[in-house]
Amino acid sequence: MSQPGTGSGLSRRKRAVAALATGAVVLAGAALWTSTLVKSPAQAAADAGPPAPDVLTAPVERRVLADTVVTRGIVAASQTVDLAPSAGAAGGSAAPVVTRVMVRSGQTFEAGRVLAEISGRPVFALPGTLPVYRDLRPGTQGDDVRQLQDALRTLGHDPGSDPAGTYGPGTKQAVAALYAALGYEPLVAGGEGGEDPVEAARDQVKEAQRRLDGLLGQGGDGTSGDDAKPSGDGKPADGKAGDTTARADDVRYAREDLAEAEDDLAQAEAVSGAMVPASEVVFLSGFPARVDTMNARVGSEAGEKLATLSAGRLVVRGTLGAHEKDLVRPGQKVEVLSEVYGDQVTGTVASVSDTPAAPEGEEADAAAASLGQGYTVVVRPASALAARLAGQDVRLTIEAATTGRKVLVVPVSALSAGADSRTTVTVLERSGERRRVEVRAGTSGDGYTEVTPLRGARLGAGDKVVVGIAR
Repeated sequence: MSQPGTGSGLSRRKRAVAALATGAVVLAGAALWTSTLVKSPAQAAADAGPPAPDVLTAPVERRVLADTVVTRGIVAASQTVDLAPSAGAAGGSAAPVVTRVMVRSGQTFEAGRVLAEISGRPVFALPGTLPVYRDLRPGTQGDDVRQLQDALRTLGHDPGSDPAGTYGPGTKQAVAALYAALGYEPLVAGGEGGEDPVEAARDQVKEAQRRLDGLLGQGGDGTSGDDAKPSGDGKPADGKAGDTTARADDVRYAREDLAEAEDDLAQAEAVSGAMVPASEVVFLSGFPARVDTMNARVGSEAGEKLATLSAGRLVVRGTLGAHEKDLVRPGQKVEVLSEVYGDQVTGTVASVSDTPAAPEGEEADAAAASLGQGYTVVVRPASALAARLAGQDVRLTIEAATTGRKVLVVPVSALSAGADSRTTVTVLERSGERRRVEVRAGTSGDGYTEVTPLRGARLGAGDKVVVGIAR
């Protein structure tokens, strides 16, 4: 017989165990369901495979295609001259010293203007394109003399009847008048050694003339009146026939000496007179000209570069890299843009240098130095640039090549070259099919290339060509 309460306790324990087992089964099922339907981000990424590839296409277009080269340039005058007077400007062997400065940096000036004074001598500007390379003095001939004569006429000093290119008496007078108008005495050619050759030649003529007059005064043929009377036998009274012959020879020699002295005087006069030393003049191609920089200071020694002058129409000097040089040729169209002022003009390429050039070290303009080493390209604007652009850095867009008319173009990435050296593009049809078309490539620019279909293939504007595959 069992004790009271024993059966009921056992039953409770059995029910508790059963409940625990049932809960464990439910929890296990819930965990399995959660692991099946709920995934962590890492697991989701790991289980995800790569998406299906997608074909990238671009339309075939019909338009004018241009290949451009973009670079930087500096606006400057077509002519730039360094004013560097030599020691000759001092009129002696002493080092030249700046005694006056008549213009300042940034100032414009006209022809015939005195720019500075070196050791009391003027340095002035005249119109002309040939650089001065020698003293222009009486007796010289050449194109530089012709240029001087033209400049004198421009300033109102006519060289008279002198032949063009010959420094004659008329040119001397015109040069003297020019210096007088500037307020200076001209230097005289031929007197550099301290002795005036014209005066010396005149003294020689005077001496030869006196000697001849003395001989003629002895009797028209060089004999005295008494000596000239013949005796009864037809001989001179003193019988000295040899003396008469000697006197006649003396007269002849005296005449020859006088003629030679007169020739020397004519030559001396021809090569002497007012001159234009090379150290006192600079020729500029156009006026008004401009003083870019004035380095001279009164009292200082005139250095190698007294000033930098510019003249002529403003142009743009840019720099091309070695890979760009062969793309640019004279005559090509150029757009010039000043970001500072917003000015935009068109122009053409005037020239491209054959050899690379570098800025001139520490003396180079900061803007020019920023262009670096390369090949110089000169751009001539179609219309005059504003004076305020002088020295400005501008952008140059050079049209290196153009189709000139509308043509079929595709992106460069659409072209492919096979092992057979044929160039093709792949057209994606609306049906999804791909059609390969052989083409001939032409002008390239701005990421596009001109194409011409070959062998009767079909290719037109609006067709879709494959340019890549995206994932």
